[in-house]
Parts: sequence; structure tokens; C-alpha cells
Amino acid sequence: MRKASAATVALIVAIGVYFTLSWGFDGLRALASPNYGLDDVWRSQLVFDAGRLLHLSPVGLIKLAAFFAAMKLAVAGICGLHIVDRLRSFAGGQADPQVLEGALIIVVVFSFLSVAPAVWSSNPSIVREYAIQILLACLGLALCIAERNIANHILLPVEDEEASSAAVGPALHP
Repeated sequence: MRKASAATVALIVAIGVYFTLSWGFDGLRALASPNYGLDDVWRSQLVFDAGRLLHLSPVGLIKLAAFFAAMKLAVAGICGLHIVDRLRSFAGGQADPQVLEGALIIVVVFSFLSVAPAVWSSNPSIVREYAIQILLACLGLALCIAERNIANHILLPVEDEEASSAAVGPALHP
């Protein structure tokens, strides 16, 4: 079996570190806030739009903001656990990229949902932040899928040309 290249593993770890730090700090900042991050009007547009769509009361908005903050902190924790799993794999274990894939799928969905209100409010800095997160998460997903496919790829023994042509020869030529 072949293994993924060191560059692929390094990029996956770097993306995991980025989301561990950025989403961890965002989640902690929002959970430490008395109103769960609703004081940052630009970054909480998704909460306000979802609250308007779902007809939430002010208490419902605060609960939704707390849920999003806890979700960000949980995704950061999952990315951090994947980094620890990668470090363990350097000592001879096997890292499971599916754990990080699940977290990155949540990042992509949340970022796509968050970028729409930022576009509608004409806030290019928030759009840029979410676009970078979408691109990094998609790159991380692609690398994890490629790594898993390389690890699962079993090289089949190559048959000699005469045996393979004799087996399919009569079927192809009447």
C-alpha cells in the first residue's frame, strides 16, 4: 500500500490547526460574551436572518447564537483531536481522516450559510473571511479524500499480456 505524501499530510495538519485556532477563538469569544456574540452585528447576521425566518423571540435568538458558538467550539475541538491523532500516527498509529472530514463539512455548510447575509449587507471583509474558510475547508476535504483513496488503493498484480488477451480475445473477435 502507498502512503500519502508528506506535503499532503502537512497541508491537512495546517488546515486543522487553522480551524482549531480560528473557530476555537470565535466560539470562546461568543460563549464568553454576555449575549453569545450578538454584539458583533456583522458576524451574527446569520443568527438574525435565521431568527427572522423562523420567527424567533429575543430569547430564541440568544439560544440560536449560543448553539452556533457551541458548534464552532465543537468543530475546533474535533480539528484539535484530529491534530492529536496525526501526531499519534507519526509514532506508528493510523490517523482517521474521516473525523476531520466531518468537521470540514460543517465548516463549509456554516460558511455558505453565513456568506449570503454578508453579501446582501455588502460587507466585503466578512465575505472574504468566509470565502477563505470555504476554500480552505474544501481543500482540506479534497486532501482527506485523496489520502483515504490512496490508503485504500490496492495494487492489483499485473497479468502478462498473452493471458489477458487469450481470456478476452474470443469475446472481442467473432
